[in-house]
Amino acid sequence: MLKTILSRLIQTIVVVFLLVTFTFFAVRAIPGNPFVSDKATSPEEQAALEAYYGLDQPLPIQYGRYWGNILLQGDFGDSLSMKGRKVSDMIAQSFPVSVLLGLSSLVFGMLIGIPLGIIAALNHNRSLDYLAMIVAMAGICVVAFVLGPLFQINFAKPLQWLNVAGWSRPSDIILPAITLSFGVAAYLARLTRGGMLDVLSQDYIRTARAKGVPSLQIIRKHALRPALMPAVTYLGPAFAAIITGSFVVENIFLIPGMGQHFVTGITSKDYNLVLALVLFYGILMGIANLLSDLALIFMDPKLRNA
Repeated sequence: MLKTILSRLIQTIVVVFLLVTFTFFAVRAIPGNPFVSDKATSPEEQAALEAYYGLDQPLPIQYGRYWGNILLQGDFGDSLSMKGRKVSDMIAQSFPVSVLLGLSSLVFGMLIGIPLGIIAALNHNRSLDYLAMIVAMAGICVVAFVLGPLFQINFAKPLQWLNVAGWSRPSDIILPAITLSFGVAAYLARLTRGGMLDVLSQDYIRTARAKGVPSLQIIRKHALRPALMPAVTYLGPAFAAIITGSFVVENIFLIPGMGQHFVTGITSKDYNLVLALVLFYGILMGIANLLSDLALIFMDPKLRNA
């Protein structure tokens, strides 16, 4: 297990380093100036701002200073689009919101997708199987920016205890979390169905049935754990994908998460904000994959000595 943890940590460090390096040079290759706005800025003022933020230095020097500030001071720098605000403060305020939304979506997706996949597998090639897979395919095909407005119109407006948009009371998390969970539930249903069908066709399952072991006991004690391993493998990247891809839903429901900062950083060429978010998302992806691997090791003792 220690070998797995160390290997995953090293992979995460390398991937995050390469990801941030690529993003550092890519965002600076975007045409335009981060200090040009609707209000006219003179060339002298732009030059002064570039000197203040160190953007007048050669790219290799900027690159070295960026990593030096992060590793030695833990400083992501100031936001270029929101004057007077530290990037670290902006992430600290929005990260808990995005994590809460992501975890809620993941829970909803598991509660919907895993039972749906089990039901489909137990009714293989029957009407329930076809119906479950139709629902799963719909969850994959119908994107969040379509589901979000539909939920707002058909559920939030008629029900007074649900807000159409905003983040002011606990119930505000329900609709955006369900919106995000549909894609996760769809993939989990398909993976669970495939894993369950594969396990149910194994010889030891046939032997248990021949011995008269009840079907519910076979599923609960012998089939469920190995059948869920493909779904567990998917959960790590799925959680990171929910966090990084939630900006559409956050904009639809006016949620103050990290997604809004990502959009703002790209449109306003806020280099420091974009780089900090990419670094943060890369680390989050590595942690999510590590937790997924540890869950697999816990579920399958054979992997502990691999």
